[in-house]
Amino acid sequence: MSDALVVVEGLRKLYPRGVEALRGVSLEAHPGELVAIRGRSGSGKTTLLNLVGGLDSPTEGTVVVAGREVTSLDEAGLLDLRRDVIGFVFQSFGLIPVLSASENVGVPMRLARRDVAEREERVRTLLALVGLENHVNQRPYELSGGQRQRVALARALANRPQLLIADEPTGQLDSQTAGKIMELIRELVRSEGVTALVATHDPSLIGLADRVLELRDGAILEESARMG
Repeated sequence: MSDALVVVEGLRKLYPRGVEALRGVSLEAHPGELVAIRGRSGSGKTTLLNLVGGLDSPTEGTVVVAGREVTSLDEAGLLDLRRDVIGFVFQSFGLIPVLSASENVGVPMRLARRDVAEREERVRTLLALVGLENHVNQRPYELSGGQRQRVALARALANRPQLLIADEPTGQLDSQTAGKIMELIRELVRSEGVTALVATHDPSLIGLADRVLELRDGAILEESARMG
């Protein structure tokens, strides 16, 4: 049997008017592996990540994450999966404006009803991991774009997920900051032992990935190992 954390088989997604976003996509991702998914806008990257993360349902095919068949879970099962197994990072950061950095990171643990002492210790650890130990009380509007994405990364790891899903996490950042964020993702995958699926067109991430999948018109065109 495969030891893959993520197994996708024959995934198709049809939208109204016959638009086919994915055409029979199959892939695996293993524990501790950083997989970059690249392709032009409209190639199906976001659709694929949304299906893996249980944010959308496929027309055909199956998705299994950590032994759970995502495509057969009910809403309660999907909520459990997204809370306990998967961490999400988006291009728009998605932070709550009225909360401080530490409070934003703590939100997933509050939802999971973690012990207060455990929660506070985990928040401190994660903000230190992403280099923001001196910004714990600042709100998103007081932080730079790179700092906000670091908070978002820390929040995504709050409940110790097995899978990190990141959709164009550097899309709003300048090239220098983007490179630092990509290196941080690589470091966090190693230190936290998570599997990461990252959709990007950023060469700085592609160079750090263990594998690169190229999507074109909803199909995997090419797969390559990391160079160098």
